[in-house]
Amino acid sequence: MSALFVLVIVSIAVAATFLGAFIWSVKTDQYEDRDGASMRMLYDNDVKKS
Repeated sequence: MSALFVLVIVSIAVAATFLGAFIWSVKTDQYEDRDGASMRMLYDNDVKKS
């Protein structure tokens, strides 16, 4: 039963770490360019040499 308590505490700690990293990334504008990658894949900017 004590192993179950350890696993629950570790899983809560890991979840809190990921939640903290997500909140940090949102506050530091890591998701600022929401449409950039989806629009870049639509427009092919490769220059073809003949």
